[in-house]
Amino acid sequence: MIKEFQRLKEQENKHLSLEWNATRFLAKINYKVHTDAVKENLVPPNISKQQIDVIYADEADVLNVALFGMTAKQWMDTRSKHLREEYADKYSNIRDHASITQLVCLAGLESLNAEFIRQGLSQSERLAKLNQIAIIQMKSLSNSPSIKKLEN
Repeated sequence: MIKEFQRLKEQENKHLSLEWNATRFLAKINYKVHTDAVKENLVPPNISKQQIDVIYADEADVLNVALFGMTAKQWMDTRSKHLREEYADKYSNIRDHASITQLVCLAGLESLNAEFIRQGLSQSERLAKLNQIAIIQMKSLSNSPSIKKLEN
């Protein structure tokens, strides 16, 4: 009976892991829409790869701040010692530790930010709008029975 229980728990965990991975994949797909908007509208011609990388990182951090309240660097700096030791040998970023609710919200924010970039909104205007939207969407998603079922 114990073995059967353990087997069922393993299956449940695999299913939830697949759901999380699928949601993370969705966020990565929408990130392509986002990076295309950045490339087409924010990256000037004739700059170095390093300068281009900074532009992309800044735009990724617009999304991070809007949703998580901090940049990727701030997250890395404030993680607990336990997490630093646990992930010392792996590359890890804030999005890899996001909940399903956060990933669903992030996917939407990426699409919205791409559109805001195309509309010519400044970075500060986009951040303010995205943060307001993230707050609304997180409240809505947090009350969703489907999301609660996945996260539990």
